[in-house]
Amino acid sequence: MYIKRILLIIVIAGLIGGGIFAYTVYNAIFSPNTSFENKEAYIYVPSDADFNEVRELVTPLIKDMSSFEKVAQRKGYASNVRGGKYVIKKGANNNDIINSLRSQNIPVKVAFNNQETIADLAGRIAMQIEPDSLTLLQAFTDDDFLKANGFNKNTELAMYIPNSYEFFWNTSGKEFRERMLKEYKRFWTDARLAKAKALNLTPAEVITLASVVHKETAKVDERPRVAGVYLNRLRKGILLQADPTVIYALKKHKGDFNIIIKRVLYKDLELDSPYNTYKYAGLPPGPIAMPDITAIDAVLNPEKHEYIYFVANVENFGYHKFAKTLAQHNRNKAQYVRWINAQKINR
Repeated sequence: MYIKRILLIIVIAGLIGGGIFAYTVYNAIFSPNTSFENKEAYIYVPSDADFNEVRELVTPLIKDMSSFEKVAQRKGYASNVRGGKYVIKKGANNNDIINSLRSQNIPVKVAFNNQETIADLAGRIAMQIEPDSLTLLQAFTDDDFLKANGFNKNTELAMYIPNSYEFFWNTSGKEFRERMLKEYKRFWTDARLAKAKALNLTPAEVITLASVVHKETAKVDERPRVAGVYLNRLRKGILLQADPTVIYALKKHKGDFNIIIKRVLYKDLELDSPYNTYKYAGLPPGPIAMPDITAIDAVLNPEKHEYIYFVANVENFGYHKFAKTLAQHNRNKAQYVRWINAQKINR
């Protein structure tokens, strides 16, 4: 009888101990373990991070680090950290948190437009995904990559069609450029290619001209008309004489794309640069900026007219006055010169 009591006590103690252990394990795994008030929090895990770095990242977000570490070890996450952007929801337990960090890499929206140089583009992208601007720039300007895909140092910016795209935050520079190459090819549909061919222009030349159109006018509804002027000039063998190309040439010559030039001077027109369309016939060697899709489509769908000239319209700011003859253009230009002189805009 005495032995039976001892055995019963042992069994009961074991059940109690097992229950306590089970509760402890359950509590460690399934009890809420977040310490923030927002609905969710995001963490960015570097590609080369180890569990120590993850622990530092989640420390401000969880209540009990000890239980988090134990669950991470048991689920094998501590030795299998993966880079990316992850979400932790308010009230999540350790099991939920580890599952998210292990397999729920969240895409990020990457948007860009109006970049003036490939370096500007790299800087813009570096603000949105993991690689730094230098790493991205090296990938974007790789000679072998450019040559293999029909680009060069002058046309490299043309490959990046401005838009909003989804990427994983830990996308590498090479992966980013490969995706952009696919988007470029997708953009150039058979219909767009046919229109470019009808204009006797390559896709890169269309984007080059579109960059000039984009810089000439911010008015989307005016871009097809401006594009028509430049296409008329190209067909007639007339110099484009586009002020934005001179401004670009000046910035490139000075090695400073941050300078602001509001007025092109006669002396600027003498700058010996292939981007100076007052001096060199045809299109510049490449885009002078990243044109909007509206500017690209304006070149592919130009307004058909006989205009050869245009100048800023001081009676309707943002738009231009167009002319078919030099005499008419000179009258329009004189009005503009009087206005800009009155504003004392000398540079």
